[in-house]
Amino acid sequence: MIQNQHTIAKSVSISGIGLHTGAKSTLTFNPAKENMGIRFVRTDLPERIEIPAHVDHVVDISRGTTLGVKDATINTVEHVLSALAGLEIDNVLMEVSGPEPPIMDGSAKPYVDALLSAGLVKQDAIRKVLIVDKTLTFDDKKAGIDIHITPSDRFRVTFMMDYKTPTLGTQYYALYSLQEDYINEISSARTFTLLSDVEPLKEMGLVKGGSLDNALIFVDRVISEDEVERLKKSFNINSDIEIRENETLNQRQLRYINEPVRHKILDLIGDLSLLGMPIQGHVMAARSGHKSNVEVVKLLQKKFEKQITQQQLVSEMKEKNSITLNINDISRILPHRYPFLLIDRIIELDPGEEVVGLKNVTINEPFFNGHFPGKPVMPGVLILEAMGQTGGILLLNSISQPDSKLILFTGMDKVKFRRMVEPGDQLRMVVRMVKARMGTYKMEAKAFVDGQLAAQAELTAALINR
Repeated sequence: MIQNQHTIAKSVSISGIGLHTGAKSTLTFNPAKENMGIRFVRTDLPERIEIPAHVDHVVDISRGTTLGVKDATINTVEHVLSALAGLEIDNVLMEVSGPEPPIMDGSAKPYVDALLSAGLVKQDAIRKVLIVDKTLTFDDKKAGIDIHITPSDRFRVTFMMDYKTPTLGTQYYALYSLQEDYINEISSARTFTLLSDVEPLKEMGLVKGGSLDNALIFVDRVISEDEVERLKKSFNINSDIEIRENETLNQRQLRYINEPVRHKILDLIGDLSLLGMPIQGHVMAARSGHKSNVEVVKLLQKKFEKQITQQQLVSEMKEKNSITLNINDISRILPHRYPFLLIDRIIELDPGEEVVGLKNVTINEPFFNGHFPGKPVMPGVLILEAMGQTGGILLLNSISQPDSKLILFTGMDKVKFRRMVEPGDQLRMVVRMVKARMGTYKMEAKAFVDGQLAAQAELTAALINR
């Protein structure tokens, strides 16, 4: 289903401390123009550098996902990116007054609430979507991680986590619809860790802002009184704390019986958004974390490079008032190749409305060898084909997933040939959209030579899946 891009209606801010840095910061969500995507700006740095939320800018994935451009970095972005992806918001500029977004309660829900309070705005541009039409597999046998993405009619996630401790054990959850399930079933799941991991993380200089207010700590072993005191000091706890094996520290109440695996899905959604466009596919993951999630995004980028590049080209062209395409651009859009690619250049393109293409007719055309060799004339059916291919450029620049479709012409009416087309002529083809309804398109096509009408037809076409 074709969808439009969205941004937010107004700016909205949220403040707190960062999970790993412990630094106080304010995060301000700002509306952004079409096709800008999701970007961060560190307002506390002297140079204003925009950091795109894209896998190409991932600089660290040790404990969370960190993005960076030049000397500007932003840590632990997965929760806020998950909120934006979960609400299907495409374009936002986030200004952060510190090195890390505020962790809030350890979930994405405070971000979701802030964004919903700002309101969502539908934009004119069509949303870019990566349609997974062939299975992608990631397998890390040493870590026991498996991720498979298979074709689906929508974005889905099935996740299984398996910790070798009774505190967490094996948990499973499936997300069937972002629109129906993300806000109420995923966004409020909090980050978590094992008690045995807390001190090592502290020694690494991490979780400086971690507390019982923003993380679930699962007790996986009995600890000594000295460790209890160090723990209280680490988390600035003045009162007694309860440590019961196979329960949460201080017996914090879970929001869901399987809250940890739901948070794993929350993280996965945030990391997958680093592709720069939503995914239409079923993601099945077992025991994955930030490192493997980012590796999968890189695999997606590589395996579906043509589709991603083509959609980016379409978006860039739609931003321009006057669009031109050379032969390389045309070859990236149409499946035709020599000797059956019959367009040399697109000189004007108004997506969904009208396109103007050129075909330079030379004596070297292969069809002149057998078509009236004593009097070379371009076959009328090939003039029709050239107009049809020009119309194909118009159609494929009017939909959101052009790489997944093929054009089949189902009818040609009112065909007339007005003059011969000979070597040395330049065909100027003008194709205008007349009607688009239920996957069927009707276009009016004309071909000119030196300003004189050479051929005309009404073309009817349908788009089908490749």
